[in-house]
Amino acid sequence: MDKRKLGTRGLEVSELGLGCMGMSEFYGTTDEGEAIATIHRALELGIDFLDTADMYGRGANEKLVGKAIADRRDQVVLATKFGNVRNDDGSREVRGDAEYVRQACDASLQRLGLDHVDLYYQHRVDRRVPIEETVGAMAELVEAGKVRHLGLSEASAETIRRAHAVHPIAALQSEYSLWTRDPEDGVLATCRELGIGFVAYSPLGRGFLTGQIRSADGFAEGDFRGNLPRFQGENLERNLELVAQVEEIAEEKGRTPGQIALAWVLSRGDDVVPIPGTKRWRYLEENAEAADVELTDEELERLEQAFPQGAAAGDRYPDMSTIDR
Repeated sequence: MDKRKLGTRGLEVSELGLGCMGMSEFYGTTDEGEAIATIHRALELGIDFLDTADMYGRGANEKLVGKAIADRRDQVVLATKFGNVRNDDGSREVRGDAEYVRQACDASLQRLGLDHVDLYYQHRVDRRVPIEETVGAMAELVEAGKVRHLGLSEASAETIRRAHAVHPIAALQSEYSLWTRDPEDGVLATCRELGIGFVAYSPLGRGFLTGQIRSADGFAEGDFRGNLPRFQGENLERNLELVAQVEEIAEEKGRTPGQIALAWVLSRGDDVVPIPGTKRWRYLEENAEAADVELTDEELERLEQAFPQGAAAGDRYPDMSTIDR
């Protein structure tokens, strides 16, 4: 699989990454054996960019990823995140204070069984703490050798500029897909101006753009998508009409809708790296084949017309207050 550069500081990753969140939580039942086999298969296919976070499974996902790569660390570009705090009483908060940054990194390294991570993101922006304090503490982790590169997630253009002035930011990770084109409203341009790579999470619209989801009734217990506005009621019906356009092009090309959706994200630029998440080997292999899909100008235009910015019905989350805008 080809490589892409994330930022201008020397970080290179496979053109497709692997989001590991669903291996531990949020998408129904989990299977550690299948998850580890999926990570190993990803490495065999040349997918070396693995993405986790301390809040996925309350640390369980980092432990799983650490176990999977324990004997093959040199094959992996590993990213993890901090800042989304899940308290024992079930409440959540965002923290970006310097003390917490240091604590969170040490805890992640312990769970992963590693002495450093390649890319360390602030998962969400803490509006109570100046971004300069947060990134200053993250920069100290680089100086200490615990982190190689710094990243932000779901940050606004203004926040990115302020952060980058403190220490170079290698990558911004935000949701980006045919039905979530918000980053095109200034954020992508800012990243390119500053030499920051863009990592697209949920490039398959949380699986919706694969065409496999026709109703909210089919979600397994523990699958959080059933609570998302885009998967409910009239929003769902409107969004199914959008997916039909992807399915039409996929049928014409002898590809799956998911491969078309991923190919579109890949077409956005060599500085954009999608990280589709999966917990199953067979879906991983299907996603990997998207790297070989070439969309014609006419096909791209059809997708652009079907999915203008803001086309998807419903918000991305029930509560959008943690998204920095």
